Amino acid sequence: MVKVKRALLSVSDKTGLVEFAKKLARFKVDLISTGGTAKLLREAGLEVRDVSEVTGFPEMMDGRVKTLHPKIHGGLLGRRDVAEHMQAMQEHGIEPIDMVVVNLYPFEETVAREGVTLEEAIENIDIGGPSMLRSAAKNWASVAVVVDPTDYEQIGYEMEANRGGLSRDTRFDLARKVFAHTARYDGAIAGFLSSLSSPEAEKPADFPGTLTLQFSKLEDLRYGENPHQKAAFYRDLELREPSVANARQLQGKELSFNNILDLDAALELVRNFDNTAAVVIKHTNPCGVALSPYSLVDAYTKAREVDPASAFGGIVGFNRTVDADTAKELASTFLEAVIAPSFTPEALGILGAKKNLRLLETGDLAPAGPSLDIKRVNGGLLLQDRDVARLDRGALRVVTQRRPTDEEMEAMLFGWVVCKYVKSNAIVYSKPGQLVAVGAGQMSRVDSSRIAVQKAVLPIPGSVVASDAFFPFADGVEAAADAGATAVIQPGGSVRDEEVIAAADRRGLAMVFTGMRHFKH
Repeated sequence: MVKVKRALLSVSDKTGLVEFAKKLARFKVDLISTGGTAKLLREAGLEVRDVSEVTGFPEMMDGRVKTLHPKIHGGLLGRRDVAEHMQAMQEHGIEPIDMVVVNLYPFEETVAREGVTLEEAIENIDIGGPSMLRSAAKNWASVAVVVDPTDYEQIGYEMEANRGGLSRDTRFDLARKVFAHTARYDGAIAGFLSSLSSPEAEKPADFPGTLTLQFSKLEDLRYGENPHQKAAFYRDLELREPSVANARQLQGKELSFNNILDLDAALELVRNFDNTAAVVIKHTNPCGVALSPYSLVDAYTKAREVDPASAFGGIVGFNRTVDADTAKELASTFLEAVIAPSFTPEALGILGAKKNLRLLETGDLAPAGPSLDIKRVNGGLLLQDRDVARLDRGALRVVTQRRPTDEEMEAMLFGWVVCKYVKSNAIVYSKPGQLVAVGAGQMSRVDSSRIAVQKAVLPIPGSVVASDAFFPFADGVEAAADAGATAVIQPGGSVRDEEVIAAADRRGLAMVFTGMRHFKH
């Protein structure tokens, strides 16, 4: 146990600082501070010593130099259990500092602003802060170091329980957090600077020359894709939008590796729809998707009827609050997990009988925003923009003699959204607001077309077809026509487009080109 007698406070984010400093003062902790932090504490009625009083040097160079001094870093780095260290501190008038409360200039927030200049970015690179954090964290056995304002409350409780002291375990946990924080901070700086082609570059490139990623571990998983593989789940520290990583699990067994993949697929698909929607996922592919103008339970029953066999043991996603009627239908089938913005108390009461069913609550959904999509290959990473593009209906090009009807167009636009989340080669049959059949992950597009028809439970005649990439041959369109489809939506761009269009005209199909591809490997 280390009793805190002297603390240095210098923060950019002042959230909760005054209340925390008052707790320290109640334990007779000598407070040392800098600039704006010292001013804030004095205005709150606290007695504070300036760093310049400790060092004997004034803050200078617009605050660039204030804590970089032996009387600060000696007070942080001196080991209390090493006689030579303590003797040197005594000889040079260095007072031990038992706690550092520091958070850093907002570099990431600064460079995220539109039109930020290099000079602005440079001025928001903290030097003294990381130096103090690293010194204190290195000497964690003697010094408590606090970088996160959310830790103030718990630290205060522990000090009250221990008469102003903090345990060894707490000090070690705080030090670990510091080194993760400074690594992220340095990574953000390196990433921004390495993305500039020159000091005069007006904006950073899309991808930095050196990539630094920071993820926080949420939990160890029972195993990975297979029982012989170890696994863990990490959260992207920068992502703020609803996600599986940010969702709250309300009940059920712990999530598995494969559950997380399927839940992510369900959430990413269902958030594309403005209307009430339900999706059923199996092995990351949608096996049921439907919209409803009436109710969530209607959307779910329509989604489930697309492929009831595959829905068994599946993952379900909703874009609306799960109510009692929907919960009753969910409870009638064995499912692995359900993810939704929220659940009514009545729904939770009904689903509570399914003790192993995992329920995840995301909060209100919004369309996905831009971010990086990262794929691992042996020896490296592939980075790309996340595929969040939405189709501009005005950009569609009708390429056949027959134009699609309004009903066909509605079905094609729906099918095009679903197709984006089906593994390539992807073929989707749909009608307005309901998936009809899926052909996924085949090595040839015509096989995907045929498999979708073979697996179909709902009637194919009168449906439309969506293809994630162009038809390289006319056989895929012929297969769709043979099954009774009446229209096709596809990117176009094949050297055989004319043959494919001619086949559609021969069979009386309407066809539109999107000019956009949605491969999902």
